[in-house]
Amino acid sequence: MDYREAGVDVTAGRNFVERIRQGVESTFRPGVLGGLGGFGGLFQLPSGYQEPVLVSGTDGVGTKLKIAQALDQHDSIGIDLVAMCVNDILTSGAEPLFFLDYLATGKLEPEQLAAVVQGIVEGCRQSGCALLGGETAEMPGFYGQGEYDVAGFCVGIVEKSKILDGSQVELGDRAIAVASSGVHSNGYSLVRRIVESQGLSWRDYPAELGGQSLGEIFLTPTRLYVKPILALLNSGIGVHGMAHITGGGLPENLPRCLGPGQAIQVKSGSWEVLPIFRWLENAGQVPEAAMLETFNLGVGFVVLVSPDQALTTLDFFRSYDLAAYDIGQVIPGQGDFQLQA
Repeated sequence: MDYREAGVDVTAGRNFVERIRQGVESTFRPGVLGGLGGFGGLFQLPSGYQEPVLVSGTDGVGTKLKIAQALDQHDSIGIDLVAMCVNDILTSGAEPLFFLDYLATGKLEPEQLAAVVQGIVEGCRQSGCALLGGETAEMPGFYGQGEYDVAGFCVGIVEKSKILDGSQVELGDRAIAVASSGVHSNGYSLVRRIVESQGLSWRDYPAELGGQSLGEIFLTPTRLYVKPILALLNSGIGVHGMAHITGGGLPENLPRCLGPGQAIQVKSGSWEVLPIFRWLENAGQVPEAAMLETFNLGVGFVVLVSPDQALTTLDFFRSYDLAAYDIGQVIPGQGDFQLQA
């Protein structure tokens, strides 16, 4: 026997790398040293920093992959993967520099995984970071036919004196919410359970959802906030803190950007809740508190600014065609989240 008979096609793996090479190299930015295919990716830190600090993050896409695999639509999953990582490190004030991916599958299907990588390439392009390398693992017997999993790893850079770590946040700061593009990449185990309970498929078109299929809506990629947020940080507007609204929703993620002795108070109804969340709430009979603690409910990112810069910040995001809302303020407390009626 040989490795191919055991289920691993080494030649197919080499061919796959060549297939994605051009797309990967299109993401290279100043700082990338060498090309694709080495044992490690090389990146030279940008000049001009007095005390450069590297910020790293890793994440996956979760069970959203089940929908992509059911519909055999894989081009947006890579964007999700990049977004989940770069949006996280962005909250420290860091500019993403480079990204690496890990793809694992039972049998390498070039068309399928090339679409995933193309999405990663697009996410990196939109974020201005280089796809520096990755790993594709063929694991027969571990994943079923057509199944795969993905993980991403991102590294960014920030001047030490400009790190956002909660110490700049002040009582009275306003929370400016930036709209999400949809469900993003969290809560999909509940999403799938609700859709199944209704006897629906991903190709169905519920009347309440404006002519889009469930698959189209739920595969909408996670919004990338890198370019507008980096522009905001360089605009002269004093940003005191930032939060990426992922698993746990607003109650879990907003307090993570606060300092000691602070809490966050959010006014109910102060932002637009997208129709898909109302549909999930009604179809699954999900309590309001559970919705808030599971989904982003239309808020993908939040920045904290002083009250006198709240309107300027709202206008700034709107200049990027992003819906933005003043949803609350920082109050005295112990890292808790309060929802005000």
